[in-house]
Amino acid sequence: MRALLFLLMLLLAAPAAAQLGGGERHIDVRLVAGAEGTKGALVLAMHPHPGWHGYWINPGDAGQPTAATWTLPEGAAAGPLRYPVPERLLIGGLMNYVFAHDYALLADLTLTRPLQPGETLPVRASLRYLACTDKLCVPETAEVSGSLVAGLPPEVAAAKQALPRPLGSPARFGRTGETLRLGIPLPAAVAVADPYFYPLTEGAIDYAAPQRVSRNGDWLVVETKAGANAAAALEGVIAIGRGQGLTVAATPGPVPAGGVPVGAPAPEAGWRAILVALGGALLGGLLLNVMPCVFPILSLKALSLARAGESDRAARIEALSYTAGVVLVCLALGAVLLGLRAGGAAVGWAFQLQDPRVALFLLLLIGGLALNLAGLFELPTLGGGGALAGRGGAVGAFWTGALAAFVATPCTGPFMGAALGAALVLPAAAGLAVFAGLGLGLALPFLALGFVPALRRRLPRPGPWMTILRRVLAVPMALTALWLAWLLWREAGTEALAVGVAALLLLGLAAWWGGRRRGWFAAVPALAVASAALLLVPATPVARAEAAGALGAQPFTAARLARLRAEARPVFLYFTADWCLTCKVNEHAVLDRAEVAQAFGKAKVAVLVGDWTRGDPEIGRFLESQGRSGVPLYLWYAPGKPPQVLPQLLTVGGVAALPR
Repeated sequence: MRALLFLLMLLLAAPAAAQLGGGERHIDVRLVAGAEGTKGALVLAMHPHPGWHGYWINPGDAGQPTAATWTLPEGAAAGPLRYPVPERLLIGGLMNYVFAHDYALLADLTLTRPLQPGETLPVRASLRYLACTDKLCVPETAEVSGSLVAGLPPEVAAAKQALPRPLGSPARFGRTGETLRLGIPLPAAVAVADPYFYPLTEGAIDYAAPQRVSRNGDWLVVETKAGANAAAALEGVIAIGRGQGLTVAATPGPVPAGGVPVGAPAPEAGWRAILVALGGALLGGLLLNVMPCVFPILSLKALSLARAGESDRAARIEALSYTAGVVLVCLALGAVLLGLRAGGAAVGWAFQLQDPRVALFLLLLIGGLALNLAGLFELPTLGGGGALAGRGGAVGAFWTGALAAFVATPCTGPFMGAALGAALVLPAAAGLAVFAGLGLGLALPFLALGFVPALRRRLPRPGPWMTILRRVLAVPMALTALWLAWLLWREAGTEALAVGVAALLLLGLAAWWGGRRRGWFAAVPALAVASAALLLVPATPVARAEAAGALGAQPFTAARLARLRAEARPVFLYFTADWCLTCKVNEHAVLDRAEVAQAFGKAKVAVLVGDWTRGDPEIGRFLESQGRSGVPLYLWYAPGKPPQVLPQLLTVGGVAALPR
């Protein structure tokens, strides 16, 4: 049917094309290319003239997508064209999926070798595409060329940001008579404006039929007229806002009933989502102060408060400086996270700890701080941020806050998960505001002590007790260093652990010697060796045996989860990482208990575990689909029911009672 319509359009367009003049284009094309290492991108920047439009990969009832033939350097290979979220155009009862404004098509590029700085290689493309108005269509061709350069031009980042993001979690669909119902798991905290499902599976739905989209808890339900193709799977893109969309892969299965209709864009709903996410981030950051991964840094905070003395002005300056350090680090991490995700990477909160070199850096920093608190040395110039954090006044408070925020990233406390998950799908400015709110929540106790004298008067006065406190608080700092050493071993193996321990010992020896001599020069060779150690740690993961644990857990995949759910088995799914202290506490204190194993075994519960220690795109996409940006995440799937999100702090009784 589409081929017949397309042929008819071309026949009608031929006289008009002749009148318009041969060679005149109505969609201009420009080629931009760049590469980092052996990975790169080819971008076709398309500019339709006023009144003209191009077509999406599935053009709808009529039209034609863009076809590209590449001429690339030897050994280079280009992937298929990837499209941004389209617009709708209904003409004469035919639904078209089009681009009436500037848009960019992107093809991933693979090279056999990295480009050298300043090196350029020629790239060319022969294009065939259809340019249309609401009255006529003209087939056009274009020959475009460009230079492949080292680095990614801004057009590449913009094209990647415009692509729909992967949903990760499988959706479900079903047909009842002529009606197709599609259930898309999307957390209620995610604001949706003008939703519409653009199918990639041809003939699965009637393109021109209206779509009814409604909310049922954490499900978005699309109801429309079914097409002639009774497909075994359904793929497409769900638009959730202007230029924003998520790729959807659905398999047959039970779909929740339709709920509250989701209408046209509602600014107040968007603001409500932002305010809810901001409030969750504030509360989550506040509660983060009592999480085990942040506790060692409380030692630096306590010593800084004690040194503030009785001056109200000094206390306020320290409080503001500490807050600035926390908020700026949270903003920086949030900006990098959003930038990586805009580039197509499925990363989330604490993404930096998936790199063993970051684990080694923190091991050296925290280990050095532990030795300093234990009284092994007093050398203010050693240790970068750690030494700066040990100083008094505004500078010390700022770096204490920065260090607290950086080390706090392995934790995802209550309220944080949904808030940070929403930040990843909000506009960039709103997402950064949520990350700033997280930092503000983390800094609130210190901020209150700085500005409320009554609270500050409850602190003990400076005295000899501070020396004892330093020695006592060196213990949790040393335990944190041991945990980081274990994390380094888990991520990069025994050799990396040996390198890290040797570098820490050398650093401690140099600091002790420099402290005795009251000179900074002894730290120079130690810092050089520590820097070299960072280069020696491999960035690639080591092979690890997959332990089933007490619950007999299997590694998570979306396909395995879908298969188990299709078998109507109860499923307990949890996501963890070696750098997540909350995860490890829950596993050892709850999930490894015999009571839980007995309850799960009696009910034949299937257990799946997603290990995010070294990052995994599929896990990243699934976490995003659940409105989360980090671990832990615990889900209970009762047969035939939507998933239940469990608290991030588990109890034996609560988990053992799930199969009942």
